[in-house]
Order: sequence, then structure tokens, then C-alpha cells
Amino acid sequence: MNKTRDFQVLSKEVLSLWQGMSFDRKNTEWNFQSYRLILFFWTRPSDKSEKMDSLRPSMPATPPQRIVSVVPSQTELLFDLGLDREIAGVTKFCIHPAEKVKQKPKVGGTKTLDLHRIHALKPDLILANREENTREQIEVLQRSYPVLVTDVTTIADALAMIQVVGTAVGCGPEAGQVVQRITAAFQQGGFEICNRVASDVQVEAGNSVAYLIWRKPYMIAARQTFIHSVLETGGFRNAFADQTRYPVISENELKAARPDYLFLSSEPYPFSEKHRAELQAVCPDARVVLVDGELFSWYGSRMLHLPAYIQALRRTIGLA
Repeated sequence: MNKTRDFQVLSKEVLSLWQGMSFDRKNTEWNFQSYRLILFFWTRPSDKSEKMDSLRPSMPATPPQRIVSVVPSQTELLFDLGLDREIAGVTKFCIHPAEKVKQKPKVGGTKTLDLHRIHALKPDLILANREENTREQIEVLQRSYPVLVTDVTTIADALAMIQVVGTAVGCGPEAGQVVQRITAAFQQGGFEICNRVASDVQVEAGNSVAYLIWRKPYMIAARQTFIHSVLETGGFRNAFADQTRYPVISENELKAARPDYLFLSSEPYPFSEKHRAELQAVCPDARVVLVDGELFSWYGSRMLHLPAYIQALRRTIGLA
């Protein structure tokens, strides 16, 4: 099969998804026509009378050859799709696979991109993410390059994202194989992948979790986050499912939630053994557990290891 021809056919699927999105200019929030769709091109019209389509770059006619990825989990996905040569630049937080990313030019942090370095790399595709990157910087880049921006809230979203990104970079069949392997791993682990973004998954009593991502101030992962989806898929109940995104909470709010478990994430804040006592004092009746933040929040090919990790975690805390 001719790879260029195959890419052109597959790219029509991406383009049709992209054209199905809309942005509400009167609102600073994002407006999605389908919650499962995790793709659009960021843009800001200079004149409200201008048509949105006139400012959108077209999909490349052939697979991109100089990709800049500013999303760590998607950088790892690109390498796993075999695009070592096509990756032109990554962020300093793109740490996997270690032996390969260290050889790539760095373009700053995910929220502090070095735009001059990106321009110097002359990318023909930039991979970004709504949560990982800042809107202002991505909008600047979008004026010069095709920018594929993903938005992942659930595990189902992540699987769709893998296929969309794979299609966009000319590796649709390979991405499909990754999706199949991840899906099979969840099925073998006895986990159901749901499209739900609300907290309507039935879980056992006594499995409530407060998932902490930051200290001073305390911040937790609430509803409408990928972490929330992973918790529910793993049979846990998010103790802060009545809130959204990543709210700051006080010690009193943490106590009032009465979680059965406190999951201390290894990232973005590097919680470690020395923090156990501090959190145990806040919630003396909860079990404090250190968890792998990458596996809970990286929504690319790293998900291949997620079902086994959830199973091991449940065994560790006596829930298997």
C-alpha cells in the first residue's frame, strides 16, 4: 500500500472531524459539538466578521516530515509509532523514551515554549494539547503552521486521540494496532472502558479516593479530567467528583471529604515518602498511597501499561 496515498485517504477522516468543531467567539471557553472529539485547530480571528474556515490551515498533502511535539505523552506515542526521524523537536518535559528524546532539540517547557526555537526548526506539523499548553502561544504558532490540538478527558477520548494523531502523521494503521492492544489489555484486566465524563460509574463502597497533584496549596484531580476517568475505570470513586478540573482545596475540605484513600501522585508535584506523615495527619482515617503519576495521567501509548498497574495497585491496597 502506498503510504502517501493511504495518508491522503486517512487525512480526510481527520479533516472531517476538524471541520465538525466550532469555537464560540463570544465565550472564552471551548465549545465542542461532540465530547468524544479531541481535535481542533486553535485560532483567534482578528475580525469577528471573518469566517473561521478562512483562517484554518489545511492538512498537509503528504505525511509530515518535521514534527514538533509539545506534549510529553504524545511525544512518546510518536516514537512508538516509529517516527524517530520525523520528530524535529520536543519539550524539556518529554522524557520518554529517554535514550531517544535526549537526542532531540528542546523547545522549552510545555507552558513556556521557546517560539524562536520552534520557528528555527521549521515544522510542518505541531502537536499540542489544550491542558498541557497555553492558548496564547499555540495561537501564535497556528498562524504559521498546522497545529493539531488534542483534548482528552476520558480513556475513550485517549484511544480516539491515538487514532487521530496516528492518522495525521501518516501512521493510521500502526495507531490502530496500538489502540487494539490497549483495548485488549483493559479487557483482559476486567476493566470496562466508558465514554462517560460524569461521575455515574457504580463502584464498591469504601473505595473513595482523593487524588493529590500539588502541595502548597493542595490541588486535587476532580471530575472532567483524564485522572478521574482512570480512577473510575479502576473501580474507585473520586471523593471530589462534585468539583471539576483541578481545584485548590484546604485541609478542612480534604478532611470533610472523608476519603478512604489519599493517592499522592509522583507528578506534577513529586510526592514521596516524606509527605506521607503530613497527609496522614490531615486525614488520619485514610490510607495514604504513593502512585505513579505518569500512568494515571499520560494518555498515549503508555496506556499499554495502565491496566496491569491498576491491578497491581488494587492488590497492594487489598482490593483485588
